[in-house]
Amino acid sequence: MISPVLPTYARAPLSFVKGQGPWLETEDGTCYLDMGAGIAVNSLGHANPILVAALTDQARRLWHTSNLYDIPNQQALAERLVEHTFADTVFFTNSGTEATEASVKMVRKYFDHIGQSERYRIITCEGSFHGRTLGMISAAGSEKLTKGFGPMLEGFDYVPYGDLDAIKAAITPETAAVMLEPLLGEGGIVPLPEGMLKDIRALCDERGLLLVLDEIQTGVGRTGKLFAHEWAGVTPDIMAIAKGIGGGFPLGACLATERAAAGMTAGTHGTTFGGNPMACAVGCAVMDEVTSEGFLENVNRLAGHLRQGLEGLVASHPDVFDSVRGEGLMIGLKCNAINMDVINAGYAAHLLTVPAADNVIRILPPLNITIEEIDEALKRLDQAAVTVEGNL
Repeated sequence: MISPVLPTYARAPLSFVKGQGPWLETEDGTCYLDMGAGIAVNSLGHANPILVAALTDQARRLWHTSNLYDIPNQQALAERLVEHTFADTVFFTNSGTEATEASVKMVRKYFDHIGQSERYRIITCEGSFHGRTLGMISAAGSEKLTKGFGPMLEGFDYVPYGDLDAIKAAITPETAAVMLEPLLGEGGIVPLPEGMLKDIRALCDERGLLLVLDEIQTGVGRTGKLFAHEWAGVTPDIMAIAKGIGGGFPLGACLATERAAAGMTAGTHGTTFGGNPMACAVGCAVMDEVTSEGFLENVNRLAGHLRQGLEGLVASHPDVFDSVRGEGLMIGLKCNAINMDVINAGYAAHLLTVPAADNVIRILPPLNITIEEIDEALKRLDQAAVTVEGNL
């Protein structure tokens, strides 16, 4: 008999009733150290008092009015995002996949707006992940996502991640944009080659293409900059964000320059819940924290400590771990053993991590984790590695 909850997830046999900072607690009081942060969502930890206050204050006054009316918190969050990014304007969504969908619609609408509606194709990357809607599994194109859901949305051309020559070869008179993650998340924490994002930006400018970045997992401080593209010294035309911006509350956004958004006039796109007063109240609080003095500097300090510790584990357990990669507090631990064996051994050590492609474990702690908590996580990951070694 089918479960009342549609069985589309291979869930771990764990359930949590409360959390605080990087800690989660089961009903029987067992505590787990959460180094996944809800897959890079709980950017300021569980039950952060600043976010709780922002949410409860708003919840006492007003939950929802719809986008038929002005929403002051939406305006306030948009102003913060515009102030701290390349963007001139923001469309709010409930999730990352809605933000990438909005980005694709914006690309197509831009070229229609300038009288080039034949340009609608978007170059995307193998190994990418942009969400689970029909449109966004079409954008990623992998059989794992698309099998059984055909036919796919037409208009995407796939190239190997980080291959500039392949991008050049894929451009046709119908090409409108290049869309990619600056650092693959679900695809295994794979960084672009040094200087590649700058080269892709230059290519887009040369060929009259829009550059769309999916910073759903990399954004809002995760890599040690507010957004990962800042490391390359370039800006996109359009950017999708979600996850960390809501700190655990469902919130996403599509950010754009005025030029790229020129075709998105009244009636061209919409949402019932996106940008509601509660989500945007939390989003404002997250932005205030992440952009506060010294916050990102501390993320980089924590990241350096975590990476050094992980490199030590790789050296100590070469049969289990192969290498460390990633940026900031978005770290991939490439395994020689089966990654799920290490993750399951972590559960036994009361440690939570996240799987990814290419036999990688993702380590995505809250951005305000402490050095002491990182050291505890490293200790528990070491215990997990010892367990796996004993079973090899």
